[in-house]
Amino acid sequence: MVAQGFTVDLNKPLVFQVGHLGESYEEWVHQPIVSKEGPRFFESDFWEFLTLTVWWAIPTIWLPVVCWCISMSIRMGHTLPEIGLMVIFGIFVWTFIEYTLHRFLFHIKTKSYWGNTIHYLIHGCHHKHPMDGLRLVFPPAATAVLCFPVKLVRVENLKNHAQAVQSSSAPDSRIYTKTPYNYTKTPYRSLERNPKCVQVKLDSNVRIFATPSTTPALFGGGLLGYVMYDVTHYYLHHGQPSNDVPKHLKRYLESIAICDGFVCVFQRYHLNHHFRIQDKGFGITSSMWDKVFGTLPLQKTTQECK
Repeated sequence: MVAQGFTVDLNKPLVFQVGHLGESYEEWVHQPIVSKEGPRFFESDFWEFLTLTVWWAIPTIWLPVVCWCISMSIRMGHTLPEIGLMVIFGIFVWTFIEYTLHRFLFHIKTKSYWGNTIHYLIHGCHHKHPMDGLRLVFPPAATAVLCFPVKLVRVENLKNHAQAVQSSSAPDSRIYTKTPYNYTKTPYRSLERNPKCVQVKLDSNVRIFATPSTTPALFGGGLLGYVMYDVTHYYLHHGQPSNDVPKHLKRYLESIAICDGFVCVFQRYHLNHHFRIQDKGFGITSSMWDKVFGTLPLQKTTQECK
């Protein structure tokens, strides 16, 4: 399906064209077109609509989910300091996920028709049209598809082992079995002390090692990290920093840059990744993993954009 000498027609929907580029796709996708007007992806208006997302939809949709996840762990008996640690750890895990996805999946080299097509949908379109404001954040529909299979906690065999739990000497080992799973009445700390009485599964492709009561807050922290990532990413492309920025926000913005100064270097770190050195600077919310894995752009190189 790859066509020799194929040329993309920018006046037609792009998604099903880019696959024909074959090995030329890698060079083509890293020749950015700087325009706030994005291209059309699909002929279908429905599928086209699903690719367009305003930035404020991300915090509006996902922050309530973050709060709900955190409240689940609170109802299960965890203190606020414990919740804070779980959320911080979830954000930390997200920074690593963010780095690995960006470096190894979003920048994978493809040359087949479907490889090019899928890569363009996931990340290639952002490098080709870096200033397209409606295709900068991840569409909520796609995020939901990834999140919903991860059913936070599924407790099996509670009824079969209720008697074993009730006979425990722990003062809070009572368990209610009117329903297979009850967030508000089930004393999860007792379940953690009686691991044989319950089988906890996380329905995803990868098992996450966490207890039933900590998993929601950890997931909420990771989701909060994702929201920070998408909002920060949008700001890097379209934000206009000023001297009126609050000091605490200014310190955060400077902390993820790689040299001194505020207005000039904050966005430069990421924009260098787009326009100069695509194989460096994969971190968005933090440059920590770039430092750890040796993909931090040289400071001299980043300062050339002044």
